[in-house]
Amino acid sequence: MGHEQKVINDALTHTSRRDGKYLTFSLAGEEYGIGILKIREIIGMMPITSVPETPHFVKGVINLRGKVIPVIDLRTRFSMAEIGYSERTCIIVVETQVPGKLVAIGIVVDAVSEVLNIKAEDIEDPPAFGVKLNTDYILGMAKMGKGVKLLLDIDRVLGADDLMLLKEAA
Repeated sequence: MGHEQKVINDALTHTSRRDGKYLTFSLAGEEYGIGILKIREIIGMMPITSVPETPHFVKGVINLRGKVIPVIDLRTRFSMAEIGYSERTCIIVVETQVPGKLVAIGIVVDAVSEVLNIKAEDIEDPPAFGVKLNTDYILGMAKMGKGVKLLLDIDRVLGADDLMLLKEAA
């Protein structure tokens, strides 16, 4: 297959895989979404054991029914101001791919909103901001009413090196 055909196939795959059901949640007053197929479960806040020598956005690990799961704070990961946790703060347990294996990771969000069915025609690519910004983790931008929800590619929110560190922490 030629390079041009591969680029076209990759673009078609990228576009076609974006529509579907998303769990939406809020973070610093903005709305985000993660594909429902990546979600394992949603749990309330629970004690998090910190692990030394991990990246600043790693809160630690939790014991979820006998399994040790690493937890990251999405606010810290996205360089947002930290806030105290409230009764609406929760952990979304997602499954993400590390080389050769599927791993469960908890992400702390301000509040879970709802599950939405988002159509392909309502999803646009992230705009070019005119500066070099890393927006690889944004799967697309969903136009919902008068607002926009950022759809996250949870496999890319963490880089491969970060995922390997998290795998070792657990």
